[in-house]
Amino acid sequence: MPLSNRFYLILISTLLWLSLPIFGQQNKTQLEKQKSAVQNQIKETQQILAETSNKKKATIGQLNAITKQIEDQTKLIRTYAKEVKLLSGRIEQDATVINALQQDLNNLKKEYADMVYAMYKASSGFSKLSFIFASADLSQFYMRFKYLEQYSLARKNQVQLITEIKAEIESEKASLENSKNEKDLVLADQLKEKEKLDKMKAEQDKVFSLLKTEETKLSKDLAQKKSEVANLENLISKLLKEEIKSSSASTDKVSELNIDLKALSSSFEKNKSNLPWPVEAGFISEKFGTHPHPVLKRIKMPNDGINIQTKENEQVRAVFTGVVKKIAIVPGEFKYVVIVQHGSYFTVYAKLKKVTVKMGQQINVNDVIGEVNTDVDGTSEVQFQVWKNTEKQDPELWLTKR
Repeated sequence: MPLSNRFYLILISTLLWLSLPIFGQQNKTQLEKQKSAVQNQIKETQQILAETSNKKKATIGQLNAITKQIEDQTKLIRTYAKEVKLLSGRIEQDATVINALQQDLNNLKKEYADMVYAMYKASSGFSKLSFIFASADLSQFYMRFKYLEQYSLARKNQVQLITEIKAEIESEKASLENSKNEKDLVLADQLKEKEKLDKMKAEQDKVFSLLKTEETKLSKDLAQKKSEVANLENLISKLLKEEIKSSSASTDKVSELNIDLKALSSSFEKNKSNLPWPVEAGFISEKFGTHPHPVLKRIKMPNDGINIQTKENEQVRAVFTGVVKKIAIVPGEFKYVVIVQHGSYFTVYAKLKKVTVKMGQQINVNDVIGEVNTDVDGTSEVQFQVWKNTEKQDPELWLTKR
């Protein structure tokens, strides 16, 4: 293969290999963002857990916070595992590039040695000048001169190429060493996080065991809670039926505020999965629908919305523009309840210790509605519901992902 062709082939091959770490770097950046987000979630949940642990007794809120921590910690460890896999791929890639470059270097050295030997043999019997001036005519003289010139240039190019590839090999070796060191650090961090996870699981088992000894009290509390849930559902159903009846008998506008309810409904619907959370910090401690009790066996708990466990005194905010349709007090754990209308959609905010809005008030997204209540066990939790007329919705599907 001519030297010029071989040079371009090696150059293209090297550039292709060198482009691979760029894509790897993009993946590494994404993993770093994921890792940072999960670490922030863990810190946030740790603060919430600290508040529930102040009461010096096992509670459902404490169990929920630990369970959430375990979930986030497991995500973090998986992120570390992905990072290790990415670095392993990079190490393998660097080693492959080094081997390919080393093979090219060996071939170039051999070619150069052959060129030097051939030149030595060719010049052993006569000098370059003799070779040129022994030409039969001017044309041959010129051809021999150009040949020697090109041959000399080819040797210089070969030496330059050998030097460049040697430097590239050294660079790749340094990259390989850095990747190995980085992998060792990530593996060490992953091991530490696994140890933390084991401690969390041990704490979870401890709290669960303590709660199991209080099954009688938990069963009593659950019966009380079901009664309060029924009261809240009746309150919401009554309001929604009245509102639907009122809307069908009138125009599509709230006359005193001149709001287009159809446009509001459409706008609310378009923001599905993009609504802000009603509290800045927190996690879903109880999901929508019927699900098992975290401690009591074979006991199912219904939920018309989601419960978000958060920090003490956390402000509760509107998730969308709307009108305050109802402010009520439901005896028991729900305390103050605020219902906001968004056209044919309604959002419900329960478990508030105080309310900062008024009936009939128009509010915008992120406006403060009230403040979350903290129960006797030290658990601060808001219940959030979404309804389309009288149809219950899963609020988690409406909120932005965290």
